[in-house]
Amino acid sequence: MTMSQRILLVEDDLDLAELARLHLTEHGFEVEVEGDGSAALDRLEAHDFDLLILDLMLPGTDGWEICRSLRGRGDFTPLLILTARTTEVDRVLGLELGADDYLTKPFSFRELVARSKAILRRVGPYREQEPEAAARRRLSRGAMELDLDQRTVRVGDRAVRLTAKEFDLLACFAARPGKVFTRADLLDSIWGHGFEGYEHTVNTHINRLRAKIEADPGQPRWILTVWGVGYKFCEDGGEGA
Repeated sequence: MTMSQRILLVEDDLDLAELARLHLTEHGFEVEVEGDGSAALDRLEAHDFDLLILDLMLPGTDGWEICRSLRGRGDFTPLLILTARTTEVDRVLGLELGADDYLTKPFSFRELVARSKAILRRVGPYREQEPEAAARRRLSRGAMELDLDQRTVRVGDRAVRLTAKEFDLLACFAARPGKVFTRADLLDSIWGHGFEGYEHTVNTHINRLRAKIEADPGQPRWILTVWGVGYKFCEDGGEGA
């Protein structure tokens, strides 16, 4: 018997929240609804969820502060932002605070379900897979090891804690050492085809990733800049250079 994936939906428009809950439940999710930001933070501290769907404009603690609080304390629960804000700056800010995706209001419930499923596919295999298909997959690159199913990273004897997007970026690079990716390539691969974000979003995530995996982020050895083109991954982290 498979277990339902648990979603916390934080939305103060209770009619909208109930409709969203019904659509998500129809697709097999277990959904809890919270209309107050401060109460949502308390619930996130007390319970584990597979996905957080978060409105930005909330009573109590707003969505921006919830993002900052979660990521600041090392909680990397996958996060889908709901926002009435339409500017690219607002959307990109949400992604740079650690969100995995966003939906602009008004949205279709079909798209909400599709985006939720897409995020959960990226962060880990669905539990309904056959047991033999769940064998753990690993990538070893020099002193770095990625467990693609557990979504963990070690550099030497050091465990590295990454956000979902940071892990996706690193896995994309590590799977193709030496390949040069443009920023547009990475936007399409990690954020999805047609994502309306800035290429600056890629730069920001690369910088944060380097801060976590590089001994000296100012002189990176794993993720190298190819000037005028993009980035590439060096398999041995420069050990043989």
